[in-house]
Amino acid sequence: MSSRRLVIAGTGSGVGKTTLTIGLMSALRKKGYNVQGFKCGPDYIDPTYHTAVTGRISRNVDSWMLNHEMVKEIVNRGSEGADISIIEGVMGFFDGKNPTNNDGTTAEISMITKSPVVLVVNCASMARSAAAIVKGFQAFLAETNIVGVIANRVGSEGHFKIVKTAIEQECGIPVLGYLKRDNHIAIPERHLGLIPSVERGELDSFFDQLGDLVLETIDVDRLYELAQAPALEIKESQFKKRAAQTVRIAVARDAAFNFYYQENLEMLEAYGAELVEFSPLRGEVLPDHVDGLYIGGGFPEEFAEELAQQTEVKRSIQTAIENGLPTLAECGGFMFLTEAIETTHDKQYEMVGIIPGKVKMQTKLAALGYREVTGEAGNFLLDGNVKAKGHEFHYSTFHPKTEVQHAYQTKGMRGTKQEGYMKGNLIAGYTHFHFGSCPEMVENWIKQCKEIKAYG
Repeated sequence: MSSRRLVIAGTGSGVGKTTLTIGLMSALRKKGYNVQGFKCGPDYIDPTYHTAVTGRISRNVDSWMLNHEMVKEIVNRGSEGADISIIEGVMGFFDGKNPTNNDGTTAEISMITKSPVVLVVNCASMARSAAAIVKGFQAFLAETNIVGVIANRVGSEGHFKIVKTAIEQECGIPVLGYLKRDNHIAIPERHLGLIPSVERGELDSFFDQLGDLVLETIDVDRLYELAQAPALEIKESQFKKRAAQTVRIAVARDAAFNFYYQENLEMLEAYGAELVEFSPLRGEVLPDHVDGLYIGGGFPEEFAEELAQQTEVKRSIQTAIENGLPTLAECGGFMFLTEAIETTHDKQYEMVGIIPGKVKMQTKLAALGYREVTGEAGNFLLDGNVKAKGHEFHYSTFHPKTEVQHAYQTKGMRGTKQEGYMKGNLIAGYTHFHFGSCPEMVENWIKQCKEIKAYG
């Protein structure tokens, strides 16, 4: 495992963390290092950039959804074979679920993983005041280890030198470099439809250019030196092989369905599942001889017309679910299993039709936030008093045709609500789960798959 890792933290949202993180990853790759990316929080989009730049699957670390041991193990396992790991923060360094504590913050991740921190400061329109900001972040929580600063959006090299002098004199840590505000390079607007272009390599030249910019004005060698970090001790692995592969679970994976935490897939394998990927978008029907089905999130609305044309694919999925195939469909997968997706232009596209009702896209966000989840009676994944954690992020709303049996009770900032759809062995809803929050979900799913297999 790499003994070098860094958290790239921001003083707030919008200071340029992602642009700098990608630039640093690209620059380190240009220097010949193997780089591993991580993202604090539940976001699926930024890790896609990391993966494209580093050539290694980026992983999420979330100290609200996951316990501290799981966070450490994800970092340990993900860092194997890497020269350096870069952990991109979320929001501001101390921003999390609760304004009264550090739960789920980038700061907490840095402490759990014992990682040095480089603070990104938007220095536009300030000079010596930048030192006051950095000093405040240093003093706010002594247990964090801020080892350096990168000045973003400076006006000129002369402006940078003023900021650097002030921070280094008052704060006693190095300012490693800068990016100018007029460099005419900014990460494209992050929206769901952008991910396929990332995966097709259409942004590779952008990533390459960003790496060159970083090498020009940031001391990457010094940054690499500052990344030295202690080893993390793991008490018990959640990913050790617990059983031979006794069931096969189909995983829908393509440009329309690609929101999967890597650990979810690896935990299914550890507990005894062989994963078989297929692409509904490319016309691949449900694979033969599978005992379960996982349709993750994504953006089927971006491909609604193409999906609507995949008659054989939809029929194969509908038939299997009706015959009792243990299925989990999250967000985009849930949308795909309804009768139709209606776009913001009032066009309707026919989907699988196993869930009675349709989803309507809207221009404003319909739901965003963490969820604590308990299963409704009959939910085989969350049987009894089992609780899981996840999050919601979607622009659509579900409009049932008839009264439906909900799959979950979800608790968020605005209280508790019923969510999703359940019938037989189909569990579907807008919630994205992290199985690391509830390994019992994996055990229950494998068990159900085995029972169906034996019955069949």
